[in-house]
Amino acid sequence: MLDSEVQRWSAMSCDQLVSELREVQAYAVEFDSKKYQVEIDLLENTDKYIHVMVAVDDGGLPTSIAPMTRAFISPKALPTV
Repeated sequence: MLDSEVQRWSAMSCDQLVSELREVQAYAVEFDSKKYQVEIDLLENTDKYIHVMVAVDDGGLPTSIAPMTRAFISPKALPTV
C-alpha cells in the first residue's frame, strides 16, 4: 500500500505536487478488502527540490501512533538561461 502511494505521488511533477499539497492531503483507500488511512505532506519546498512524506496506517492503535512512512525528494527543473 505504501509503495503504491509513494509511486503515485512521486510520479507527479514538482508543480503538481506543490499545487496538490498546499494543505496536507488525508484520505482513505481500500486494498485487499482492508481500509487504510493515507496522509501526504509537503515537508520542504526549496529552490532546488521539494521533500514529500507519505504515511499509511490501518486505523488500529499501534499503526495510527506510528504509521508506516516514506519520504521522497523531487528535484526542481533548473531554470533555462
